[in-house]
Amino acid sequence: MVFALVGLVVLALLGAVHRYLWRRFVGDTTAPGSPLRRAGTVAAFVLPLLSVGAMTSGRVGAPFWLQQVLAWPGFLWLACLLYLTLALLVGEVVRPVLLRVLARRDRKALTAESGTPSGAPSGTSPGTSSGALVELPEETRPRTEELVPSRSGGTSEAAVRTATEPMAEPETEPATGPEAEAGSAAQPAAEVPPAPAPNPSRRLFVSRVVGGAAAAAGLATVGYGTYGVLRGPSVRRITVPLAKLPRAAHGFRIAVVSDIHIGPILGRAHTRRIVDTINRTSPDLVAVVGDLVDGSVADLGSAAEPLAALRARHGSFFVTGNHEYFSGAEQWVDHVRELGLHPLENARVEIEGFDLAGVNDVAGETEGQGPDFVKALGDRDRGRASVLLAHQPVVIHDAVEHGVDLQLSGHTHGGQLWPGNLLAELANPTVAGLERYGDTQLFVSRGAGAWGPPVRVGAPSDITVVELASRQA
Repeated sequence: MVFALVGLVVLALLGAVHRYLWRRFVGDTTAPGSPLRRAGTVAAFVLPLLSVGAMTSGRVGAPFWLQQVLAWPGFLWLACLLYLTLALLVGEVVRPVLLRVLARRDRKALTAESGTPSGAPSGTSPGTSSGALVELPEETRPRTEELVPSRSGGTSEAAVRTATEPMAEPETEPATGPEAEAGSAAQPAAEVPPAPAPNPSRRLFVSRVVGGAAAAAGLATVGYGTYGVLRGPSVRRITVPLAKLPRAAHGFRIAVVSDIHIGPILGRAHTRRIVDTINRTSPDLVAVVGDLVDGSVADLGSAAEPLAALRARHGSFFVTGNHEYFSGAEQWVDHVRELGLHPLENARVEIEGFDLAGVNDVAGETEGQGPDFVKALGDRDRGRASVLLAHQPVVIHDAVEHGVDLQLSGHTHGGQLWPGNLLAELANPTVAGLERYGDTQLFVSRGAGAWGPPVRVGAPSDITVVELASRQA
């Protein structure tokens, strides 16, 4: 029931946002019935359907080829939707300012033009007798002019009602007396010529300028973020001093990689880039801290095979993330073991100078395979330094309770898509980087891949080489 309600809310939100985008990008900038409006309307219906298909195809067991077909356009559009909407919201602030500036410019231009009147057009008598009509000169006539009768039978001025400003007085003196009356009777007032076709309205112009700028900014942001993911993660290096680390282990290097997210978009080539990057750092140990895959072993087993080429003096270790439990954790644990990685399922091993422990992800609790800190750390010698691999940073308080010196985690992606980091901060004690909690230090990687849209903005992917430092040294 709760999931159904959440799904309805998400669908309603998607519908409202797409309606807003259609209005600003299509409805406000194109003519009714035009090819551009028809194309924009079709896109407003097709793109959200692709996104919904991309998000649900894996969960409902759709064929893997169909997941791949839907994933690229569907997930990329979600990123475009975010940044196009943000750009348009900025445009809502700019829009009224532009309208006021253009209106002021037009008023100044009209004032300058009406301040230099010319004589009446030839063939038109400026009669002043009762009932006579007076025509404004072409240079001073407003677009919405209206001719009205003079107010008296003698000398009078022509009154012109207009939506903008009063007319300037003509330079010629009006004729009076019987001759004027005869002239007005013999020659009726000339008909007003049709007004020239108006230029595009200020509102249409501003809508096109703001919409074009928003589209350029949003799509450029998504393009840059996609390039960053496809290029592969960069290498970061940090030094973490541990009070209990012996001098012999000073300088021990752990290559931390999390959230690789092999799936319908990021496949074997993505895995190969990550393995090559790790091997170039020549680490002493590799720690794969969860969320390796988004899919089953049957679909993605071959894409994970490059992991067998990881090289480290003390081997490579793996703990599960929440996405492993969406993808068949037990099968993936067996598969990575076949590839030469050592799964740490609530277990501990002794490395030279410190204990390396790993716990299952908290998502495993639904399958009776959640984290067990007592099993992993309960009987260890607390006089030795300890490093814990745990996918989610939220278990830091359990790590503190069990005397862990350093916890290595991932899960947050550093927010992945700004301003996603603000939401990630609400659910995680640390979003990225190194922080201290009591006597325990927590390092959170931004991850090497991407979930959903293959896009990162404000949170570039990384592999971090954590160098342990002994205070005794």
